[in-house]
Amino acid sequence: MYTLTDVTKTYAQGKRTVTALDGVDLEIPAGQMVAIQGPTGGGKSTLLQMLGALDRPTSGTVRLGDSDLSTAGDRALAAVRARDVGFVFQGFNLIPTLTASENVETAFADDSVPRPERRTRAKEALASVGLAERADHLPGELSGGQQQRVAIARALVKEPTVLLADEPTGSLDEATRDEIMDLLEGVWRDRELTLVIVTHDSAVARRAERRLRIAGGKVAELLPTA
Repeated sequence: MYTLTDVTKTYAQGKRTVTALDGVDLEIPAGQMVAIQGPTGGGKSTLLQMLGALDRPTSGTVRLGDSDLSTAGDRALAAVRARDVGFVFQGFNLIPTLTASENVETAFADDSVPRPERRTRAKEALASVGLAERADHLPGELSGGQQQRVAIARALVKEPTVLLADEPTGSLDEATRDEIMDLLEGVWRDRELTLVIVTHDSAVARRAERRLRIAGGKVAELLPTA
């Protein structure tokens, strides 16, 4: 699925050059659930951006299947994001004036899917995360856990092969965290997705098949989970 070869990413910060990724070599097979941990500023978000076709490396190659994300143009990267990758974030990123169903529909960035089909698929996606009866509610009428379920439905409605989650439980209490992780693990198994989760929470990371730690821009394998 993913093959990263000698990936380096540097940024100019004033007169200083910051190395966010430093010669990363990494393979993530299709269908694997991976947790990425590490200190703030260690490179977690930058690595996720590479996997999500949101940025290109300064040097090295990032491949998703047959697509070389490191050399692809903006239009090709946008197509990968629209077709292959779903995103879930800590902050939900829902539009407050749109209903849950309308928020899910925003995943369809172009007009290739007719509006009636968008509505049908949005309602089906909400049903798959247990929110069929909340489709017409605004985000402000939903709990934090329900809002994250809407965000997960939005990520899944395009039927991606990859789901990338950046601190998906970071703003939730412990009980709701566990509910969201049960949901993510369930859709990962049912849909045979590749699931990559960035998290500071070791309880979340222990649920993954594989755990990575990134610090100083370098990736290391952690011991397998029990």
